[in-house]
Amino acid sequence: MTLPSDEIKKGITRAPHRSLLKALGLGDREMELPFIGVANSYNQVIPGHAHLQSVVEAVKSGIWAAGGVPFEFGGIGVCDGLAMNHEGMRFSLASREIIADEVEVMSRAHAFDGLVLVPNCDKIVPGMMMGALRVNIPAIVVSGGPMMAGEVDGRKVDLHDVFEAVGSALTGAMSEEELYQVETCACPGCGSCAGLFTANSMNCLTEALGLALPGNGTIPAVDAARLRLAREAGRRSVELVAEGLRPRDIVDSRAIANALAVDSSMGCSTNTVLHLGAIAYEAGVGFDLARVNEITAATPHLISLSPAGAYHMEDLHRAGGVAAIMKTLLDAGRLDAGAASVSGVTIGEAVAGARVSDSDVIRRVEEAHHQQGGLAVLFGNLAPRGAVVKESAVDAQMLSHRGQAAVFESEAELVASIEQGAIEPGSVVVIRYQGPRGGPGMPEMLTPTAAIAGAGLDREVALITDGRFSGATRGASIGHVSPEAFDGGPIALVRDGDEIEIDIPARRLELLVDAAELERRAGEWSPVEPRYTSGFLGRYVKLVHGADEGAVVK
Repeated sequence: MTLPSDEIKKGITRAPHRSLLKALGLGDREMELPFIGVANSYNQVIPGHAHLQSVVEAVKSGIWAAGGVPFEFGGIGVCDGLAMNHEGMRFSLASREIIADEVEVMSRAHAFDGLVLVPNCDKIVPGMMMGALRVNIPAIVVSGGPMMAGEVDGRKVDLHDVFEAVGSALTGAMSEEELYQVETCACPGCGSCAGLFTANSMNCLTEALGLALPGNGTIPAVDAARLRLAREAGRRSVELVAEGLRPRDIVDSRAIANALAVDSSMGCSTNTVLHLGAIAYEAGVGFDLARVNEITAATPHLISLSPAGAYHMEDLHRAGGVAAIMKTLLDAGRLDAGAASVSGVTIGEAVAGARVSDSDVIRRVEEAHHQQGGLAVLFGNLAPRGAVVKESAVDAQMLSHRGQAAVFESEAELVASIEQGAIEPGSVVVIRYQGPRGGPGMPEMLTPTAAIAGAGLDREVALITDGRFSGATRGASIGHVSPEAFDGGPIALVRDGDEIEIDIPARRLELLVDAAELERRAGEWSPVEPRYTSGFLGRYVKLVHGADEGAVVK
């Protein structure tokens, strides 16, 4: 069997290469084996990544046991929680492109035969998958697993509760001592934050895409089963090389549709739409935002985890995990059973033995929370190319809403206004120049949305932005408005007091201003200078495309 790694280890002219490999401790026997790159995003900054060394060691033991040679390499990662609400958040989404580049560079430069991707949080998960699809050598994902929920006075809490507690403390609804208790207890240990936020959403979707083994999305970080899964992923990576099964053989239009269906059934983070669009781009698969609405309309919303509900990832795992959700959807005819997977069998075969052990956590189709899925894409004169909202986390009375615009050019301005009690009930708050280019990097708006919720205004105030929201956000929070303000999109033309109509069931987002007036405003609009003109973000602003295209760099 000819392997890509033969380029660096076979023949007389490769003696220098073999000499360097022998400096790593390899012998002649190892030169005959497949070389497997192990992308390790371990660092001591992100709580979800602090334990990944043990996961990677299990992966490497599985590779050795199966007759492969593991080559571990590192990768960067941004903690969205720590980057929130300051300049650091401009780097978060943009870092996804560096992560994809790292996987590409290390794989191509060292002629790996296969890959095991070990991410855990937010942009790292899609970034690694994008890189693997780009190089298209056999690859498998095994993540670090979710954090357990914390507990305060018998109530389960997570990071989103801390953000909302800040809003309550700012308005006097909670004491600083109570805030401190929530702060201290909400994140009890390693793992990706315990609710269905972006990291856990993407880790679950690795299963739906077919790039991870069952259990990857939900086995807790502290469970020994996580290490057993990692060892099996390492073993399986060697088999994938022998079988010649590559990421683009798996991630096709069927896989993307399956991922969107699972996404809708779970009510995942709105960020998943950005990431699935980018993954589809790297896979060479078309991605149309209107397709999201088609799949959502045909997919029941089966689970309700934090921030929309009271359950956490540990409860979903106990109830059967992603495999049980997929089996439920398959039985209802809502997934393509014939899609491929890294298990070596079809998706239908991979989850055939799954079952729901708690129908309160994973509901039956006929008892779904909603008969339509959790995500919605809105279109209209305010978002001609689309905007995204997590419909399952919106209070029923806010699904249709009309209010006067309160326009802000930055998140800091809005937070200050909330602290001063200046946001009127019924308002539609607009934060603009926060898109892929204008932000840059589409900063997440968890601080203002949590402050609005903490102030008790989430049932009365909507928020619209060309930026994006954390998976921990709840309420009528509409992001990814495209085109963005920086590119002269209609959101740049909104003025204080304009009427905005939101109709989520009808998938509409309209600025109720006469077309002639909007044309006049457009004629007066002038482009703004980019916030960054040098360094990484200066390059990013020049190359990144719109949110409707997944904010990919081309």
